[in-house]
Amino acid sequence: MNWFGFGFNAFGQISERGKPSQGDDDDQSYTCLTPKRLDHLGGCEERAECQQERAGTNHLSACWSRTASLCLHDQGRVLLSGFGADENGSHMSESLGCQDALLGERYLTLGFRDRVECWDVQRRDPAPAWSMESTAEEEAGNTVWASRRLPLVPGGYIASKPPFYRPLSPQLKAVSLALGVEHAILLSGSGTVYTWGIGSHGQLGHSELTPEKEPKPVEALWGVRIDSVSTGGWHSACVSAGGDLYVWGWNESGQLGLPSLAMRTSQGQKRFKGTVSCQEAGPATGGEEQKEGESQDVFISIQAFPALLDIIESCDIAKVSCGSRHTAAVTTTGDLYTWGWGEYGQLGHGTASSSDEPQCMDFFRQEGFRVVDVVCGPWNTFAMATKEEVAHS
Repeated sequence: MNWFGFGFNAFGQISERGKPSQGDDDDQSYTCLTPKRLDHLGGCEERAECQQERAGTNHLSACWSRTASLCLHDQGRVLLSGFGADENGSHMSESLGCQDALLGERYLTLGFRDRVECWDVQRRDPAPAWSMESTAEEEAGNTVWASRRLPLVPGGYIASKPPFYRPLSPQLKAVSLALGVEHAILLSGSGTVYTWGIGSHGQLGHSELTPEKEPKPVEALWGVRIDSVSTGGWHSACVSAGGDLYVWGWNESGQLGLPSLAMRTSQGQKRFKGTVSCQEAGPATGGEEQKEGESQDVFISIQAFPALLDIIESCDIAKVSCGSRHTAAVTTTGDLYTWGWGEYGQLGHGTASSSDEPQCMDFFRQEGFRVVDVVCGPWNTFAMATKEEVAHS
């Protein structure tokens, strides 16, 4: 297994940041426009080749200025890369033995078999900022970290800032939870999706732009069993058991894969023809009167309820991840599609262009890799891939 990263790299969270050459735009030195292999993942004193062979056991989490890689094969240790870390990353000794890790801009949450700890990665205090005991007995005989991932913990979840512990009703039977900037999306054991928080960008999916204080089921998805959920800054996505991808929320940068007027106007791209029913969708006529029989250009700034996004007809979606204003999805055939805001190269197509149409990344196929997982940071993207075996005649 191999991890690759591309996009925002101002703090060296993907690769060592070099100084810009004379005449170069300094902003370009902050970017990785094409995927870079993360040879430092694992961070042990072993050779990089050995680390990569076992990188499939790693969990990767990303915030704006750092990444955190959990090396389960190395007794459970977290390697921090980016701001404040060494060139090849810095091990966090306090993480030894942890089973899960989730990184925020200021706090790193560590999940152990018997406790949960939140560490201030900016201050690097000698003791955690907060901790709680977490035993298997609280889960009616189930092992805590084998059955769920952070930020979920027994009885609730861990927020990105104090107060860290937030309770959840046991009736929700949560199995997965993703936290956006101002909202949350939860998946229950029955495959039902719940959302709550601020809804001003349609990110809750309730067909309204009003906030919700408590988890509320997304009615548009009733009857559809959902397997996974993800949330970006102000948009949400989920994948059904049948491999369908649903998206909703803010589409200012095309992060939903739906036609975005703001993005296409800024780049002078060709308009997208179509018909979409949306609360915040509207025609763009350029001030000219619409003639009878002509098709209207329809653009979407806010999609207030889940929309089915067809990326490719020949295969299903296996995994989706949302960045601040971009999205990435892995297909069942091992291809990686990206779309949305791409100013720092986070779409991985070798340019800093944005796109409101999902595009397949050629890099992995050309290099003989099959993508198996994807994790979006706010302004960058990380993909796990395995080398495809070539059949010999």
